[in-house]
Amino acid sequence: MSLLNQIEKKEKVKNSLFQKDFLLTWEKSDMELKIILELAILLKQFREQNISPKVFDSGLAVSIFRDKSTRTRFSFASAANLLGLAVQDMDEEKSQIAHGETVRETANMISFLTDIIGIRDDMFLGEGNKYMREVGDALNEGFKEGVLPTRPGIVNLQCDMDHPTQSMADLLHLQQYFGSLESLKGKKIVMSWAYSPSYGKPLSVPQGIIALMSRYGMDIKLAYPEGYELIPEIVNIARTNSEKSGGTFNISHSMTEAVKDADVVYPKSWAPFQIMQQRTELLKNGDANALLSLEKACLAQNAEHKDWEYDTQKMGLTKNGDALYMHCLPADISGVSCTEGEVSAEVFEKYRILTYKEASYKPYIIAAMMFANRFQSPGQVLRKIIEGNSSRIGDFSRLAGG
Repeated sequence: MSLLNQIEKKEKVKNSLFQKDFLLTWEKSDMELKIILELAILLKQFREQNISPKVFDSGLAVSIFRDKSTRTRFSFASAANLLGLAVQDMDEEKSQIAHGETVRETANMISFLTDIIGIRDDMFLGEGNKYMREVGDALNEGFKEGVLPTRPGIVNLQCDMDHPTQSMADLLHLQQYFGSLESLKGKKIVMSWAYSPSYGKPLSVPQGIIALMSRYGMDIKLAYPEGYELIPEIVNIARTNSEKSGGTFNISHSMTEAVKDADVVYPKSWAPFQIMQQRTELLKNGDANALLSLEKACLAQNAEHKDWEYDTQKMGLTKNGDALYMHCLPADISGVSCTEGEVSAEVFEKYRILTYKEASYKPYIIAAMMFANRFQSPGQVLRKIIEGNSSRIGDFSRLAGG
């Protein structure tokens, strides 16, 4: 189907994402998620066909990263640039926040000519998503009172509960790999804890995966050693989604048992829910000694489960011995990035390029979230882009001398 035909179909779709923040996938309808996936695919096709989708002549996309990031940081910048927005990264250490500036004040001060704000805040359990909503409330007030000419949209670039840009990129990867969303029904995906020599990794990736993939009739197997639970409310969301979609949801305490006949395996370390609760309180109180003691205890606990490594033996138990391996990256690769880790070097190398392709969808997912937030009729805007026939890279062949 041509780009134009695809766009014609989307012109009739009502965009209920217009001027709505994208904070949690489970707050969005199936149609809204589909809109993001289809917009992402179209924007990717625009790029591949040298069509410029710059819909902004000016404006800022402000990023607030309260934790370290490579893929998501550059994906956000790439998405903003793709649509024509300039990126401004807010460094809190260089701002007036250290001098007592409130969230309400900061949110408005960075938003005078801003269209999108991307926020990563995954350090404090129970606080990250709450912070994003506080920023949103401040923006609502600023726009209502005439301080802001427009109300910037917020994109969750990872919080304590969910990592929607990651899970949506993963979903698009699965859609492309298996051929369609419908083909995911009945496929078995294993979201498994895996050993890591580090401590304190967020819960948001596994939570995002089980909450999203359970909406498509997949057979979900959540695997972890006893004591490594996720947030109970989000696990219940996954159970409910599975019941509605005709899939299944089960928990296993054995990686070996869990991966049998799997179509997809996603081995990823995370810190136990209860540990993250303790860690949050200690971080809030600035108790460095207690944090150090907690880290030592957690690393010792992790070390009891070094057999939770996804290796060739476990891969051999999957469907046809060749289940799709997925990871949000960077993975802890045994013998490469660490002595012992989440995945063996042999397995990771086999699927390395596929994990890169998995990651490559994230800029387009973020761009789609930005696009849907700012335009009430995305299909009509996309049509105008096609009709405008603006190339991303001009024809300079005549200057090449041949």
